[in-house]
Amino acid sequence: MDGFGDTLRQRRKAAGWSLRKFAGLTAYDFGYLGQIERGDRPANAVVVAAYDRALSAGGALEEEYATRPPADRDMGRRTILQAMGALAAAPAVDRLVDWERLRQGLGAAAGLDFDEWTEIVADYGHGYYRRPHDELVTQLGRDLTVLRHQIAADRGHRRPLLLRAAARLAVIVALRLNASGQAVLAGRWRTSAHRFADASGDVETRVLTRAWDVVNGCYDGRTPASVVALADQVLPLIDGRSSAAICGLLAGRAQALSLAGRHADAVASVRSLAEQVDALPAAVTAEVESLWGWPEHRLRHTESWVYTHAGEQRAAAAAQQRALELYPPSQRRLRTQVQLHQAAALCRSGSIPDGLRLAADLLDHLPAEQHNEIVRAVARQVADAVPDTERHRPVYGELMERVRV
Repeated sequence: MDGFGDTLRQRRKAAGWSLRKFAGLTAYDFGYLGQIERGDRPANAVVVAAYDRALSAGGALEEEYATRPPADRDMGRRTILQAMGALAAAPAVDRLVDWERLRQGLGAAAGLDFDEWTEIVADYGHGYYRRPHDELVTQLGRDLTVLRHQIAADRGHRRPLLLRAAARLAVIVALRLNASGQAVLAGRWRTSAHRFADASGDVETRVLTRAWDVVNGCYDGRTPASVVALADQVLPLIDGRSSAAICGLLAGRAQALSLAGRHADAVASVRSLAEQVDALPAAVTAEVESLWGWPEHRLRHTESWVYTHAGEQRAAAAAQQRALELYPPSQRRLRTQVQLHQAAALCRSGSIPDGLRLAADLLDHLPAEQHNEIVRAVARQVADAVPDTERHRPVYGELMERVRV
């Protein structure tokens, strides 16, 4: 246990700040600060300086931290030595892994390692849509190699943080495998993400891993009923809160309900989602290009899906127009998916040749490196909207050729 965390807690409470509101002043996650205050993680100089600034302590907290009893400082040294030992024990996979091990070891020695993996996970969230697939996957493998050895060696206060990072990085692996059509492997990584999240004890991460599992289930061939059941198992964890992970869960649930033909429930779910989005902090909705944020275009994408399947064409068209206005250039594939919703809506309204031709043209204009199993799954939904009596059309056959792997 780290006694200085209790000092920080007492000073915060004496100033009249709740932990959640105080975290907003420091730009740290309130869960992270809570663990420091409880002694689950040791305080470090950077966090203490943030407390000092937020509390207008004039350097008093920093001085108290620097002159704390020797026992507290010895515990910090043991933490550094443990982290360095874990990295040194990891076998060399390639030279870049060695450099990453060295960098993190230096960070530990400087007392800066405790938020390291949170920052790395955030970077992957921003790079997910913008970095080339092969580059991202290669670096992800290197970072997971380092993280694996840290988890194996650390049975102390840092372990929950490491497991939380492992859970979120496992989600990215599962997403990439699912998009590549590797459903079996993706399923294994999703299961591992669940286990890491559960072991971390972090509720937000537990919801997040299930949320992306539910979203994946709308594309990977699982039955809609099983995906809805998974979402319903997680709903009790929401407990009146609002977050990006919770919005992801509700969005995936709404889409799965649509696939199950439960359109009234899907519409109700997407309306509940809209209320959750309204309650999100501005910092979350402003993360337009991060996998971990929840910008408005994700809500509109979900509305487009649900209203298209429900046959509510006016609501679907409004959601589609707004989504297409909001999507950043880095998310061209997702823009194409919304346009494929438009194609499906045309087919459902009776304009079958127009819908099929639009879908085929969209696939032709999407760069080859952006074609993946998710795009093909949405394109197959366009084909599914065509009545059996209309499937003799040549353009139907042309679309089906484009969605075959």
